Parts: sequence; C-alpha cells; structure tokens
Amino acid sequence: MAAIAEVHPRIIKRREVEVRTGLPRSTMYDRIKRGDFPAPIPLGARSVGWLEHEIDAWLADRVAQARNRA
Repeated sequence: MAAIAEVHPRIIKRREVEVRTGLPRSTMYDRIKRGDFPAPIPLGARSVGWLEHEIDAWLADRVAQARNRA
C-alpha cells in the first residue's frame, strides 16, 4: 500500500490531521520543530497539507511504541 501512496499521494489538510492524530495545532507544530512529526507541504500562500501516508506511518509508529512499552 505504501508504494501506491507514494505514486498517488493524497494530501490531507490540518483539520483532518488534527482529528486523525488527536493533536491540537500547537502541539503538531511543536513536534514538527523538534523533528517528531511529519512536516507539512506548502499548498499556497496560506495553505498547507500533509501526505496521508506519512501521517499513517507516524500513527503506526506511535501504536508500536505504546505496545512495546506495555
């Protein structure tokens, strides 16, 4: 599936990223600055989006980390 996502990437907007991750905007941008969250892609003068497969991978990594701690 990742190969398909890389060939035909889907860009999702900030609100969807917030809903899917449960993170507020300020936390997302703090983590981006630290290098702990995928960086957005500029779409226009005042618009950004994230590659869906990068957000999916970040979420999967968080789940794996949580499972390994238990």
